[in-house]
Amino acid sequence: MRDTKKYMSLPYNPALKERARALRRAGNLAEVLLWNQLKRKQFLGLDFDRQKIIGNYIVDFYCAEKAVVIEVDGSSHDDKVEYDAERDAFLIGLNLTVIHIRDGDVKNNLSGVMDFLRNHPMLTTHLETTPHLETTPHLETTPHLETTPHLETTPHLETTPHLETTPHLETTPPLWGTPPKEGN
Repeated sequence: MRDTKKYMSLPYNPALKERARALRRAGNLAEVLLWNQLKRKQFLGLDFDRQKIIGNYIVDFYCAEKAVVIEVDGSSHDDKVEYDAERDAFLIGLNLTVIHIRDGDVKNNLSGVMDFLRNHPMLTTHLETTPHLETTPHLETTPHLETTPHLETTPHLETTPHLETTPHLETTPPLWGTPPKEGN
């Protein structure tokens, strides 16, 4: 069941509502493929939202129960390294865990991505109080994937260190509380 308190307590910028709706309608291939695996609680019984507004950002996927954001990173993120780092720091500051998955991995090895997520400690255990940032390695179709000693329960991973900085947002500060109802 959706944790409404956590879900509704996140910062929300209503000015992004139409943009989020447009992103859901347009959707890139990798996001649609992953969404087909996550929607309707078919993945570990978890309830995910797609193109969720959090503060001044729109995240690809969000699970309130586990306080996890999943971002699918394609070539459009290559030129947005600083922006992505600021967004990740903001999300981590809200005690959310950010998991980055490469677009090509979703398209070329969806079963490997789903295995990675199925074994991810933040999706399979109770919430921690310390959020962190994770990235998937480039998943290959061959069984010899890279391993990282840091996450022994989920081999094949490379991790990005925990971001400690608070981002400087040059946009309108996020609005806290419940989003306005339609027509208001």
